[in-house]
Amino acid sequence: MHSAFILVSDRVSNGEKQDKITPIVGERLAAAGAPVASAVTIPEGFDTVSEAIRQALADGARVILTAGGTGLKPRNRTPEAALEFIDTRLEGLERHILVQGLQSTKLAGLSRGYVGLTSRNADAALIINAPSSVGGVTDVLDVICPLLDNVWESLAR
Repeated sequence: MHSAFILVSDRVSNGEKQDKITPIVGERLAAAGAPVASAVTIPEGFDTVSEAIRQALADGARVILTAGGTGLKPRNRTPEAALEFIDTRLEGLERHILVQGLQSTKLAGLSRGYVGLTSRNADAALIINAPSSVGGVTDVLDVICPLLDNVWESLAR
């Protein structure tokens, strides 16, 4: 099983800001048994995120983690693009991520990320939206990584 990481950031994609998140994601997902097979950085916006998720699914990714585009600005459309592909939302995990994040910062409540499955079949992909901060991504991975095996076991039954 492999994963895809999509960093959604205008400032990183145009070279204005350094990417500090991709190495963390790669290390944590590999340790959880879902090594990152592809990592891309794209500008914010619905169409760019939708196309990147579509490509990750076509490439066979079983875990697709996005970071960025979950805020309140007009171009922050990552959750809306992800919903195109999510058949079953995992609202308990969304709440768990919120609680985890609120322990770190009150700003966690402003992130609008979704977690969900593309289907309820054994070959489903898990899509997770995280904020683009190191702390936000770490909070999301702290919740998701220990549960990946449980997700796949549940779908295999």
